[in-house]
Amino acid sequence: MGSGNEILDMYIYETGTLLEQLETIVLEAEKADTFSQENVNEIFRIMHTIKGSSAMMEFDSLTTVAHRIEDMFFIIREGTMSVVPEEDRPALFDVVFQSIDFFRGEVDKVEAGEPLDKNIDSFMANINTLIAKIKGEEPPEPAPAGAASPAGKSASAPTAAPASVAPAAAHGGFSHGLRVNFDEGCGMESLRAFMLVTAVKDVVDEGNFTFTPEGVENDPSTSESIVENGFHLLFKTTGDRDSAIGVIKTVGSVQGYQPYDCAPPEEKPAAPAAAAPAVSAASPAAPAASPAPAASAASPAAAAPAAQQQHPKETLISVNLSKLDQLSAVVGEIVITESMVTSSPDLKGLALDAFSKSARQLRKLTDELQDVSMSLRMVPVSSVFQKMTRIVRDMTKKLNRPAKLTLIGENTEVDKTIVDSIGDPIMHMVRNSMDHGIEETQEERIAAGKDPVGEIILSARDTGSEVIIEIIDDGRGVNDQAVLAKAIRQGIASPDAEYSHKEILNFLLAPGFSTNTEVTEFSGRGVGMDVVKRSVEELGGTVSISSELGKGMTTTIRIPLTMAIMDAMEVSVGGSIFTIPINNILSTIKVSSSEVIHDSSSGEIIKCQGSFYPIVRAKELYQLQDGCTNIEDGVLIWLEAGDRSYCLFVDELLGQQQVVVKQLPAYVNSFNVKNYGINGCTLRSDGSISIILDVASLYTAARGM
Repeated sequence: MGSGNEILDMYIYETGTLLEQLETIVLEAEKADTFSQENVNEIFRIMHTIKGSSAMMEFDSLTTVAHRIEDMFFIIREGTMSVVPEEDRPALFDVVFQSIDFFRGEVDKVEAGEPLDKNIDSFMANINTLIAKIKGEEPPEPAPAGAASPAGKSASAPTAAPASVAPAAAHGGFSHGLRVNFDEGCGMESLRAFMLVTAVKDVVDEGNFTFTPEGVENDPSTSESIVENGFHLLFKTTGDRDSAIGVIKTVGSVQGYQPYDCAPPEEKPAAPAAAAPAVSAASPAAPAASPAPAASAASPAAAAPAAQQQHPKETLISVNLSKLDQLSAVVGEIVITESMVTSSPDLKGLALDAFSKSARQLRKLTDELQDVSMSLRMVPVSSVFQKMTRIVRDMTKKLNRPAKLTLIGENTEVDKTIVDSIGDPIMHMVRNSMDHGIEETQEERIAAGKDPVGEIILSARDTGSEVIIEIIDDGRGVNDQAVLAKAIRQGIASPDAEYSHKEILNFLLAPGFSTNTEVTEFSGRGVGMDVVKRSVEELGGTVSISSELGKGMTTTIRIPLTMAIMDAMEVSVGGSIFTIPINNILSTIKVSSSEVIHDSSSGEIIKCQGSFYPIVRAKELYQLQDGCTNIEDGVLIWLEAGDRSYCLFVDELLGQQQVVVKQLPAYVNSFNVKNYGINGCTLRSDGSISIILDVASLYTAARGM
């Protein structure tokens, strides 16, 4: 059972990767309004692979669609894009996009264990109609489109009964045969034969060869004939046969092959297996005209080309994410243990030069191990960014609102778990820019002095401790009055209060807030940007919005590079130890009480570099018994998170450490401790626990006191 699950996991992973490649190719091709010959070859290869792997998994609907798309690109490959009329190219792009969506939907069903969609008639009819247009034929009747075998061979394939195909083919000029035997007991011989035929089509023109038994692509009963008599390929020239032999040597499950001339061999060969080894294939039964290819008819597993083919696979492997999680956990424990050993109180006051030298070397190796284990989890955000290109493309067509997406820094790397989680927030913001931001008509943009085509910029950059993702559009921007009026109607804002531009923008992040007056396919369902805010905060990140009326809007998402290990500063408040992420610390300040300004609500403010910032006292916030009260006795840490900046008053700084982030137990989290500025905990070198502070929510908690 486990082996089957592994095969299924690999199928899902590989198909997903191929579909991402395919979508990127088609998006670029649509911009150029044509497929290059290289693109056509690549799409043909991708569809061929999906067809083969889906057939092996017995996902018939996926096999059928993939095969028909492959047929279409075979026609285009043979005649170049010139065979596709200009007016039919948009339909071609749409059909490929529809097929990508179909495959993704079906693969999701496979992953969820749900039954696949058997009714693909209308979709197949679209593909067949387009193929007919490309061929210059009359579109086929709708009924046959959904037949069990719409992926059948072209009309040039032989149609006689299997027993008569070979002799008839010999008279038709197909006088150079090749008998192929598959591994005994491999199963699905008819399907393997069909895949072999498709592979041969890559090197031999369809009109220059035929095969028997026919109907292997949709008639499983032909498997019995193939097991008993082998699968026969017949060619017009020995050159074509030699080319086919080169392909056969790279195909799996082929036990051996035997060339012959004029007519197929008698049905009395020793056993199919006897023709398999290189020696048997080169026996006197084989004609002298082709000793070289026959001599190389060894099993593919033993052939040199097969060994060379494995080389690229050895440079890149896919690893289950749970194993990487396990590795990160072990490395984290090693970091903690190393710190415990080197900082052991038993060693205090002892002169241990050799031990200190070894400890430094151990620390160096531990740091390298951390870096390697973290880098294994880092993947580029390009996989998420590329999906946004498709969303903008689809919305441009449906809303009839021309726009383009510009990607910047898509190779920036982030932890795999974070990449998986930021897709939805980014998608929501891109849709928001298209639906709310970009003007509805080109005339409106021209009147505003803008390019008729709207632009959305999706950028990512790495600051060393966090990744900053920005979604920028050059649309209408946020209308403060409209947002404030809606906020007042929803009871979020008070009609008597005055709000700054920034406070009004923050209403957009309130739960259920939406400025759309009607429900559309893309927005207006009361699911607002609070979903984005909540999703990003769960990753330890922040969201901020800036906008200028008539110029556009910018949404900035800041997320940590990784959630496993981070650089942090340990601080003390009385007998309690707290940990603050280094990337949130701007500087530390020693001040006197005369520099502190008191406001009317008993709050404290300090001036830093020309600006004023509130002071939050950790002792009062967490109601600790011990700790400094006089401002001169402690130290202020100037902190920043997103658009919030303030100073935290603590007793002293204990030093910078690399800490392993531990999530708090579910029981503790049930008390909403995150709302009180607590983001997790870490284990210190002496075995004690230190609370990790969440700089953003800590300030909110202090204001709510």
